[in-house]
Amino acid sequence: MKKFIINNISNYFKALLFIMLSGIYLSCDLDESPIFLDSNIYTDPNTAAAARDGAYEALTNYDAQERRYFVVNGFSGLFGTGKNGNNVNNVNNANLYSLKPTLDADSAFLWRGLYSAIARSNAIISYVAINENDALDPINDVAGHAYFIRAWSYFNLVRLWGDIPLWLELPSSDNLNKAKSTQAEVYAQIVSDAKMAQSLMNGDAGKGYPKQHAASMLLAKLYMTMATNATIADPSISNYWQEAYNEAKKAYGQYTLVSDFGSLFSTDGENSTESIFELQISEAAANSQMGRNYTPFKYKMGMHFGWFSVLATFYDYHVATYPNDNRIAGTYLSSWNRADNGNPVEVWPVRQNRNNFRNAHPYFFKFVEKDTSHNQQYNSQNILIYRYADLLLMLAEISNELQNGEEMIYLNEVLSRAGVTARAEYSQGQASFRDAIMDEYKFELLGEGQDAHNNRRRGFQYFLENTIKPNNDKIGTAHYVANRDLILSEDEGKVMFLPFPTDEINTNELID
Repeated sequence: MKKFIINNISNYFKALLFIMLSGIYLSCDLDESPIFLDSNIYTDPNTAAAARDGAYEALTNYDAQERRYFVVNGFSGLFGTGKNGNNVNNVNNANLYSLKPTLDADSAFLWRGLYSAIARSNAIISYVAINENDALDPINDVAGHAYFIRAWSYFNLVRLWGDIPLWLELPSSDNLNKAKSTQAEVYAQIVSDAKMAQSLMNGDAGKGYPKQHAASMLLAKLYMTMATNATIADPSISNYWQEAYNEAKKAYGQYTLVSDFGSLFSTDGENSTESIFELQISEAAANSQMGRNYTPFKYKMGMHFGWFSVLATFYDYHVATYPNDNRIAGTYLSSWNRADNGNPVEVWPVRQNRNNFRNAHPYFFKFVEKDTSHNQQYNSQNILIYRYADLLLMLAEISNELQNGEEMIYLNEVLSRAGVTARAEYSQGQASFRDAIMDEYKFELLGEGQDAHNNRRRGFQYFLENTIKPNNDKIGTAHYVANRDLILSEDEGKVMFLPFPTDEINTNELID
């Protein structure tokens, strides 16, 4: 799939989809009249494939990718940032990262970026003609990807903002504003879209593109969310955990874990046997600045901002839980020699003197540019969205809820790769297993875009007791101090959803 960014980008322009880059066709960004594309674009497999690639391109632009990770990691209760100031009171740490979000540019641009991907998907869905007589038709696969991108984008939006506008069609002169749909309505649409993606994605796109199993994994995540949230429940479904199990099992066995955890976050480990959904990045296409944004100062030769630090309270908990976990080296960065002069740099825990925010917490290593000679603005490391280890943890959690006796089968695959053995909590009953597996998601998937949702998925009280208070209760004890460590909000009205973007409120006549 990475080839489309370099080789097929010209086809994307020839298909005239470039004009979609300028707007998201929503009231919050209607700088020009909506453009309606020629339906003939979607009758030819080559130009239809270019449209599909344009929809994926929308997920790799700065708003939908870099800003998304900045927002979702910041809103997880597990990260801090040195962006805009090396202290706990910088504009991000004092608000979003301490779970007290205000109206901010990163969240607003993320909103726009995801709706841009939805707009491109809506164009494909509106114009493409599905061939019901040939399941392997390449046009069907294009449609399937459009439904998948729309489902995935809405799943991100509804989890961050709650009730949101649900655009399923291209706008017209009589249809430029959209009222909010309820969370339940949005989730129902995501289920419908994910099922369409399952039925239409036939593998024609080839390596690097998600297959129908990614849609099954998305559905399993949806059903797990519904199982623990009565406000989005569908009364026609009697057992969400069983539905989640059925969907997750469709993808089980289709992938395998790689042996080296750290390789997943390098250019050498791209599109591995563990990858279920992976955004394709190319320095030549200038479609990602993740390496620049999240590489610490002078870890590489140039372009290094180091925006992510993992809160020391969580890092210490991980190490205390699994002291010999081989995921630690692939997840955190605590010391290195400067790329320019070889001088050592140390942060917590290698450096014990926590005299400023930057050195009081380890950096997040997964997104760091691994080539220390690199000095460019853009980089080439792909971004994993869904991977098999996540699916295995999901099946372990689901099996525990169903009490089907399978939970350790899936869990042990992940723990074995990490070089650790199951904690005692896994053998102490259903509730104990439930708490332990929610921690396991953090240890395995930290920073990969799942934490903000997983930490909230079981509701505010669970988030408070299992993420927020374990951090806050440490402040003032041992080496944790309020001027080096973030105190997370415990206000339910602040910590569960982001405030609605101002531009949307000001320009959408159906939203107040």
